[in-house]
Amino acid sequence: MELKEIFNKNNSFILVGFLDLPQLHYTLLVSFYLIYILTLLGNIIIIVVVSMNNPLQSPMYYFLCNLAFLDICYTTTTLPKLIQLHSEQDGTISFASCLLQQYFYISFAVSEYFLLAAMSYDRYVAICKPLHYSVVMNPKICVLLAKSCWIIGFVSSSVPVSFSSSFHFCNSKMINHFFCDLTALLKLACNKISDIQVVIFIESITLALLPFLFTLASYATIVHSILGIHSKTGRSKAFSTCASHLTVVGLFYGIMIGVYMRPSSMYFPAHDKLFALLYTAVIPMLNPIIYTLRNTEVTDALRKTVTVYLIRWLIGLQEHIDDFAIVLCHFLSKSLRQNFALLLNVCCQPKKDPKGFNV
Repeated sequence: MELKEIFNKNNSFILVGFLDLPQLHYTLLVSFYLIYILTLLGNIIIIVVVSMNNPLQSPMYYFLCNLAFLDICYTTTTLPKLIQLHSEQDGTISFASCLLQQYFYISFAVSEYFLLAAMSYDRYVAICKPLHYSVVMNPKICVLLAKSCWIIGFVSSSVPVSFSSSFHFCNSKMINHFFCDLTALLKLACNKISDIQVVIFIESITLALLPFLFTLASYATIVHSILGIHSKTGRSKAFSTCASHLTVVGLFYGIMIGVYMRPSSMYFPAHDKLFALLYTAVIPMLNPIIYTLRNTEVTDALRKTVTVYLIRWLIGLQEHIDDFAIVLCHFLSKSLRQNFALLLNVCCQPKKDPKGFNV
């Protein structure tokens, strides 16, 4: 099927979103705005803080910057459309836009699976093989791992999207979701969907479950190594560096696997929309908080960066005040000189008597 034919058929869909909850319309709209702003702000702060502080130039924080940027992209794929849907109360989306949104959503989700696995491998090498850490996790390897995560995500997503483009939709065009989720789109297809269901299951195993199992194996080894540390301080420090990452992994993988790796008979649109909102909006918003609250290095660097910017702002403000004071003094001195000259001119003018002669 030609690309032009795909893009011209079926016209558009209608995303239902949360418009079936009119009593919560304004509350949800404000919440979506706040979540999106906080997600952008928190993840941008992470990127800026890591980039500006030399002590944070390490593989762990390099991957954290990738995760922050990925969360920004991941949220931007779905949340702006959801905000527009509720602000205009119009969920119309063209078939081409639906496929494009689905492609980027799957790409960023798969990239995050593998990026979290790469982050767990980084912690495994740092804790279990500390003497080899600088050799194993050298800058070239880190860049290669990060690039691989992005490439795998963007390549693998083309398979389910190509299946979606071949669907025929003979029933309702109402998608009971707030974005073009593949499982919701399958409900509208009237042709045979068993092939795509097999593909979804295989990709769920290879692209989600395997990275998850690799992450679990990495942390099982890490925990075993930590328990072997005799120093209580060493154990607590090792656990603290992994606790935030484990929290993010548990939330993200737990919800995603629960939504997509289950029988179709357990598909409930209302529940799925709520879970989808958690992993597409809430978790990306919480990631910067989770990583900063449990990481003293990040909090110290954040405090230092804020202090530096505050001092620069105050210095700049003082310079502006000084410039203004100089201009004001110059203006006042010029004005005073003019008034004084005028006063002297008036005082020094010869007085005339009533007959018109100078006195």
